[in-house]
Amino acid sequence: MNPVTSSDTVATNRPSQPGEPTWEVAEFFPRQGDWTEADYLALDTGRLVELSDGRLEVLPMATVLHQLIVAFFYNQLHSFVQARGVGTVLFAPLPVRLWPGKYRQPDVVFLGEGRVRDPHGQPDGADLVVEVVSDGEENRRRDLVLKRAEYATARISEYWIVDPAEHRILVLVLEGDAYREAGTFGAGQAAASELLIDFSIDVDAVFAVGDAEART
Repeated sequence: MNPVTSSDTVATNRPSQPGEPTWEVAEFFPRQGDWTEADYLALDTGRLVELSDGRLEVLPMATVLHQLIVAFFYNQLHSFVQARGVGTVLFAPLPVRLWPGKYRQPDVVFLGEGRVRDPHGQPDGADLVVEVVSDGEENRRRDLVLKRAEYATARISEYWIVDPAEHRILVLVLEGDAYREAGTFGAGQAAASELLIDFSIDVDAVFAVGDAEART
């Protein structure tokens, strides 16, 4: 990891004061815009962090509801894929390389047969990714707008957006250079994949996991 030189820091030579960022620690890391893939992959923060155009993006802390939905979706997709032997299903934290200098960490990722070339590294691309939308306008924009464009650019065949606030699941299918909306699925419906024939998931069951936890 390439440290920032003393002439590049925004801190003064005095020690950090209470209430200020810990500048002394920050100096061990590259400046925003200067992060390389090697720097990013060597990072150990305990938080989900993504790399975008030389900048780090720290993702919001997961909530219990978010993780319950991720776990439910992972279990459903994993069981389907494992029974058919058609690939691998994994979950965050797992940096997925979209293109040089761009890593995202989808909540759930399906990697088709032959996609995993080095089990000791990170996958190049994916075949299907799932994001569970976190609260907040910035998080919604990231999943609904920004990542939609990025995953299409990376040529990921399907992108599923699970939206707890709206109680709906949007299934996007790559068509040319952009996603086509295969369907927005709500209460009483089952969201279905075009990539994985016969895979579907009950929308009510997805969002019921939080309600079940609240009753325990």
